[in-house]
Amino acid sequence: MSESGFMKPRVVIIPYKPQWPWIFKEEKKEVLNTLEDKALVVEHIGSTSVPGLGAKDIVDMVVGVKDRQAAEDCRIMLESIDYTEVTPEPGHTEWFYCLGKTPGITPRFHLHLMKFPSPFFAKHILFRNYLRSNKKVRDEYYELKKRLADKYGRDREGYTGAKTEFIERIILIARERIL
Repeated sequence: MSESGFMKPRVVIIPYKPQWPWIFKEEKKEVLNTLEDKALVVEHIGSTSVPGLGAKDIVDMVVGVKDRQAAEDCRIMLESIDYTEVTPEPGHTEWFYCLGKTPGITPRFHLHLMKFPSPFFAKHILFRNYLRSNKKVRDEYYELKKRLADKYGRDREGYTGAKTEFIERIILIARERIL
């Protein structure tokens, strides 16, 4: 149960949906139209951005902005297209907000406002690109996600935390391949 007394939804990993990239592109258009010149770059990240990888039915995107003030401006502007603040990151120097767009929408959207360019932004793109180019690792990650979803049930924080070691290991491998 959450603090509000409502049952938290289960973490459910579904097979890859080929329409996820198209859904991202359509949402990206709306985000860019809303943010005008505030968005420096918009990328599809997370598991829905990797062909063949199962995921929660949530399309993640990252919007690169120049600084915290631009992120704050974007947060306010995105309210006009039904994004609401999910996670503020006041102490983080490169990740400013995670916004959600969920009411009555499938899939849902998570939009991360991050400093661009920054190492944190680059890490997300590096992980995505490595999974896109390595079927074996992509499939290993998919199996891990399914096991963790079963293990953690409604504990999203536990589920997310349990993936961290795998993600960090893959980022190190991907960085070594670049160098």
